[in-house]
Amino acid sequence: MARHDLPRISGVGANSFTDKGVPVTTLRPKYISFDCYGTLINFEMAPVARQVYADRLSGQALEDFTDYFSAYRLDGVLGAWRPYREVVAEALQRAAKRSGVEYRDADGEALYAAVPTWNPHPDVVEPLKRVAEKIPLVILSNSMVDLIPYSVEKLEAPFHTVCTAEEAQAYKPRMRAFEFMFDTLGCGPEDVLHCSSSFRYDMMTAYDIGIKDKAFVNRGHEPMNAYYEVHDIPNLGGLPGLVGL
Repeated sequence: MARHDLPRISGVGANSFTDKGVPVTTLRPKYISFDCYGTLINFEMAPVARQVYADRLSGQALEDFTDYFSAYRLDGVLGAWRPYREVVAEALQRAAKRSGVEYRDADGEALYAAVPTWNPHPDVVEPLKRVAEKIPLVILSNSMVDLIPYSVEKLEAPFHTVCTAEEAQAYKPRMRAFEFMFDTLGCGPEDVLHCSSSFRYDMMTAYDIGIKDKAFVNRGHEPMNAYYEVHDIPNLGGLPGLVGL
């Protein structure tokens, strides 16, 4: 079967089926790895940016600004590693220039300082706790060593390993970030089920690097793409069934 003909998995669990009647195989990974911000923690960078720039922009211009800011953040993590505070500040500067408004140093600091205040999506904590009883959980995040603990604590579940971009000296979607995780765990792509709500940051690279088991947490901020052979779940509530729990 050609990759572009693969059926989309519309539901998960021990008795779930694809929309072509093919039973869903229960996955048995050695580890389950997660993107943190967006997938587990509600990523509120756009709402905070709207608050910070509300004195300079409004309406569609403000919405365009948040889109530019998002695009420049992705562009900013594709090169050599640098602290995330710098990535955020530069992306804001570029978005402000494109929008024709002033950038202030306090803007970048406000966005970065907001990250520890964000909370998990409501569907996250209980499924994580349930799965953690059987399978080691791992975070692979575009975060900093001193930033990630605030979010991990709010997830409440025990994590076997937390890998940050700072430790890897590379941000996702670069393969080096995933390779750092494999080296840290002493495993290969075949041993991991990777979960993310983003194709651009996670699923495309996971596919390219050889991770066969992938769960796309379909939170609506990126469209589903069946080419990358993912299990499509609407939220973390679908994860226990995917691994037979």
